Amino acid sequence: MIRASCHCGSVRLEINAPPSEVTECNCSICRRYGVLWAYYPPHQVRVLTPDPPTDVYAWGDKSIEFHRCRTCGCVSHWAAVDRKRNRMGVNARLMAPGVLAGARVRHLDGANTERYID
Repeated sequence: MIRASCHCGSVRLEINAPPSEVTECNCSICRRYGVLWAYYPPHQVRVLTPDPPTDVYAWGDKSIEFHRCRTCGCVSHWAAVDRKRNRMGVNARLMAPGVLAGARVRHLDGANTERYID
């Protein structure tokens, strides 16, 4: 069981397995957030939070919602608005550094081509 949390600990996530790879994206929002995304099927991630848990931000076509802690502001994850989509992103920077040591870092050109450039 992998555990991740925001800086203050209010938003905590439990994930079944460590990521084998993470994505660094250069799109306008990801480069500002400074996140590394680990992708999982939603049923493999448990978001453990107080009520109300997070603030939500959606932009562009509003197909995904970015969640951040209401207390410390750390971005914790994104979830698809269409719950049939079988993928969500977890901010891997909230995991312990040792968990990420074995993960391959992929570079996504989200700003222009939507293709991996590594």
